[in-house]
Amino acid sequence: MANVKRTLFRSITKTILLAGFIAGTLDILFAIIFLASGNAEAVFRYIARGALGEAAYQGGFEMILLGLVFHYIIAYCFTIGYFLVSPLFPFLHKQKIAVGLLYGVFVWAFMHFIVLPFTHNPPGPVTLEGAWKNIVILMFAVGLPVVIMAGKYYDEKNAAR
Repeated sequence: MANVKRTLFRSITKTILLAGFIAGTLDILFAIIFLASGNAEAVFRYIARGALGEAAYQGGFEMILLGLVFHYIIAYCFTIGYFLVSPLFPFLHKQKIAVGLLYGVFVWAFMHFIVLPFTHNPPGPVTLEGAWKNIVILMFAVGLPVVIMAGKYYDEKNAAR
């Protein structure tokens, strides 16, 4: 098992693929459970609506699948983004837990204030309850896994030198 971990964290591609998959999966599961009361179809159609508008609610299973694809594209964008930026700021690898939680806040703010206004799902007014739920989900589902896995990758890379 130790050899598998060492091999995984020596390949940036494998590490990014795994980190993005974990972040995307945790994020969508938490959203379905805590935001949509178990209604996965509604979550995926909402995501597809961001790009396609109301057609996402009129289409069939392909709209649900498209929502899933869009969701993972977004998760991988934030994963790749962190992996590209974090080597430029070595202090990000020193406090992985704190940085992971803050990265979740950053992901929420970036999506809420920069991405969503340009979609068919523009954000409504920020409420403490709504923001808090989404931020906590992103802190634990996206921020922590991505930052911890990137940190392990770069720690191993630096230790190998």
